[in-house]
Amino acid sequence: MLATEFERVSMPLAEPFGIARGVQTEAENVVVRVEDEGGMTGVGAAAPSSHYGETADTVEAVLPDLLSVVEEVGDAHAIDRIEREMAETVRRNPAARTAVSIALHDLAAKRLGVPLYRLWGLDPSRTPTSSYTVGLADLDTMREKTREAYEAGYDVLKVKLGTDRDRAIIEAVRDEAPGATVRVDANEAWTPREAVEMTEFLADFGVEFVEQPVPAEDREGLKFVYDRGALPIAADESCVTADDIPHIADRVDIANLKLMKCGGLTEAKRAIHAARAHGLEVMLGCMIETNAAIAAGCHLAPLLDYADLDGSLLLADDPYEGVPMPNGGIDLDALDRPGTGAVET
Repeated sequence: MLATEFERVSMPLAEPFGIARGVQTEAENVVVRVEDEGGMTGVGAAAPSSHYGETADTVEAVLPDLLSVVEEVGDAHAIDRIEREMAETVRRNPAARTAVSIALHDLAAKRLGVPLYRLWGLDPSRTPTSSYTVGLADLDTMREKTREAYEAGYDVLKVKLGTDRDRAIIEAVRDEAPGATVRVDANEAWTPREAVEMTEFLADFGVEFVEQPVPAEDREGLKFVYDRGALPIAADESCVTADDIPHIADRVDIANLKLMKCGGLTEAKRAIHAARAHGLEVMLGCMIETNAAIAAGCHLAPLLDYADLDGSLLLADDPYEGVPMPNGGIDLDALDRPGTGAVET
């Protein structure tokens, strides 16, 4: 027997967060709880993105149907069956399905008394350092945020670009963080030729790779940048589910997956393995999310080459605590709780 519930939470950001498509000042997540007959509870969360057709309203609209599947199956360990039936019940709405998937995995691992990564048999010592994102803002603000992050110990920075000030931004970031590993994300803002020119400029500043330089639908443009650019290319908006992997495998170096795009932890693992089978490196990213969601992504870290799991750090106050991440280090060994490790603060 399983009982379920959900609630919507609105969380202000510590600072306005800008990307090429706009500025965000608040994050709306929907938290899901699944409780077994002994009172043990698993927790997960949806962080919907309107860019992929989801909002907190749509998540709340479909969750009753999804949670009815959970209650009908009634077994926290029947995750594959529940996720399959949820996908048949609600074909889109991946963030909503992800929230339920996380809650089920959290509960299943708690019932066995182990952290989730141990349930999967993963090596906690093989976790990449998560990047810390410097969002788009005026140049002085980006300079200040870079300096604050670098001085706080974050030595892997992801810088949002996609403006007519991109070159000045990178020059300022390098001034403030000379020893940092820097990655950039254009969020589809450049044309293919602009992207090639930018990779040549960025390479001179020691940038590690460029994420989503061109619009998602422009796969030929992505190929143009991949063939001619001076840096490795990561696909984000061009890589939504595992089905997209074969279509990008010959035009990027890195697949950037997100739980909120995949539709659940099981599907995320399938996507990781699909990317590996096609010779791609793998990064796991996030939306602006509470630790009720981020913590689950941290348990996938041993399967990754790169991590971008800083979404909860952008919140003014996260109602959940998750996996310890000192200076971006994903410290699964330090986790002293079963499940995903997400607990209310």
